[in-house]
Amino acid sequence: MKTYGNNTIFTDEQLNNMTPENLIKIVNIQKGYSTTLENQVKLYQERLQEMEFLNALLSEKLTLAQKRHFGSSSEKYANGYEQINLFNEAEQNADPEIQEPQYEEVHPSSYKRKKKKGKKENDLSNFPVVRIEHKLSEEEQICKECGELLKVVTTETSRYLRFIPAHFETIEEVVYVYGCSGCGIMRRAEKEPSLLKSSIATPSLVAGIMNAKYVNSVPLNRQEQEFKRYGLNLSTRTMANWMIRCAEDYLYLIYERMITCILQAKYIHCDETRLQVLGEPDQKAETKNWMWVYMTDKLSEHPLMVIYRYERTRGGYHPKEFLKNYQGYLTVDGYSAYHGLPDSIIVTGCMAHYLRSMIIREEASQAA
Repeated sequence: MKTYGNNTIFTDEQLNNMTPENLIKIVNIQKGYSTTLENQVKLYQERLQEMEFLNALLSEKLTLAQKRHFGSSSEKYANGYEQINLFNEAEQNADPEIQEPQYEEVHPSSYKRKKKKGKKENDLSNFPVVRIEHKLSEEEQICKECGELLKVVTTETSRYLRFIPAHFETIEEVVYVYGCSGCGIMRRAEKEPSLLKSSIATPSLVAGIMNAKYVNSVPLNRQEQEFKRYGLNLSTRTMANWMIRCAEDYLYLIYERMITCILQAKYIHCDETRLQVLGEPDQKAETKNWMWVYMTDKLSEHPLMVIYRYERTRGGYHPKEFLKNYQGYLTVDGYSAYHGLPDSIIVTGCMAHYLRSMIIREEASQAA
């Protein structure tokens, strides 16, 4: 008999001389050893898989970190796919050359949507209430015991909330034209001009599209898919054209008026923030552009408003040009570009930036 580690090796003569009971014990011991070895092999295999997964994960993180640090930061995906750009989606999809869709194109005649009945109901006073009364019939109002007429003793009121999804309605305007049989003069009834010339767009439709995109962050292509579920064939390109045309014809006038009003305020704020815009001409994808923000507050003695102005640089000539006719107080951070403004502007520091700088200085002095 020889011993190797925890294993004992018996000779053939010893095995032949053993009783059946001892042989059974040896077989059971060997089975236990075999089960233990199998469990250890499985455990090592699982650990190996974990290590391989961890190694692949760390390698991917390292590759991504190196790409972010040394490579181009253009927001592109593999196989030519690019990230959806919510900032310039309308400009990218707009095409002023395409023909305005007709009513029959966006709402096929073969689709007949049933008109929904009822109104919104809510248990709060902010919404209209639809009152449904449950009364006994004239026959049921007669008492079965004595034959007298039943009287209303009290009422029990329950309120529920009902939701009616959005739906579309066709506005059909008919203009009557009148003529004088005596002198032949023609007279047409007046009607409000359409939102966009030769377009089926209405203020409520364009406002809904803009609200979904810029307030609820729903891209135009997703709105197109949602409209198709309502039986409306309205393309992304058409919606983009509508938004740009309405912005140029209507919203830009409001924007100019806001600029005039904010420059009349006694007190405004200004700050600039980095902004990456892809597809800008003559610049790399990783180039940082800037959004300059001007706003009023309760101390301005003026309506609250915020003005956004996109610029490709952080040069101090941008606020100098915008505020050239301004007279009042301007609260900014410590950026040196604000110190070259006209003398009619009193530059004040931002307390939040001041407090932050004091904390940083205190931490630096303690670390030293």
